[in-house]
Amino acid sequence: MKAAKKSAAPKPAVAAPAPANAAPPPDTRKRILVVDDHPFMRAGLAQLIDRQPDMFVAGEAGNPAEALQAVPRVKPDLVLSDITMPGRSGAEFIKDLHALHAAMPVLVISMHDELVYAERMLRAGARGYIMKEAGGEALLAALRQVLRGEIYVSPRLSARLLENLHGDKPRQSSSPIAKLTDREFEVFQLIGQGKSTHDIAAQLHLSTKTVDVHRANIKSKLGITDGTALVRHAVRWVETQGGA
Repeated sequence: MKAAKKSAAPKPAVAAPAPANAAPPPDTRKRILVVDDHPFMRAGLAQLIDRQPDMFVAGEAGNPAEALQAVPRVKPDLVLSDITMPGRSGAEFIKDLHALHAAMPVLVISMHDELVYAERMLRAGARGYIMKEAGGEALLAALRQVLRGEIYVSPRLSARLLENLHGDKPRQSSSPIAKLTDREFEVFQLIGQGKSTHDIAAQLHLSTKTVDVHRANIKSKLGITDGTALVRHAVRWVETQGGA
């Protein structure tokens, strides 16, 4: 008897080559908009973030006005922003951003002491505050935490905020500057930058009378009775805070 012929094994199916004009797979990485007035800082942040598998820098801006224009174009998942830039103050920028894009999370990265600035930025609507000296790994952890819908603050600041909420202890502050309201703090900074009452009124869209009231309140809270002494104190503060 003749042996039965072995049937040929079926050949594996070969996938058809993708057409040359096929769209690439969608990028699932989170989109970050970096806002800082120093190009070297933006470049360093981009280099760090772009190495990550889950996020990348989709756009950059050098001041708040550029950032507000960039958001609709870049469509970021998160805005990473400094607070000391030309134009609007950090708190006002965050408020303006949320007025236009209410759900946009903002992580503030700053050289300025978190015990003085962070709570103000959180009140303005930021979802986190990290100091530049914290380093790259801490920044990446903060970015991911805010992207998850959480709030990021350092362990040091978290302990401070919890102490302030404790009902049995009076609220303490390491700096009399913390006694100032956000608007008073803004006026104080502008005084330290050498702005006149008229200049401050124009920049903040206030009347000169309102600015004078803020100046009087600042002097009272800081224990200063003389206008010249207020200017000196404000200038020293701005110099020690790196131009804030």
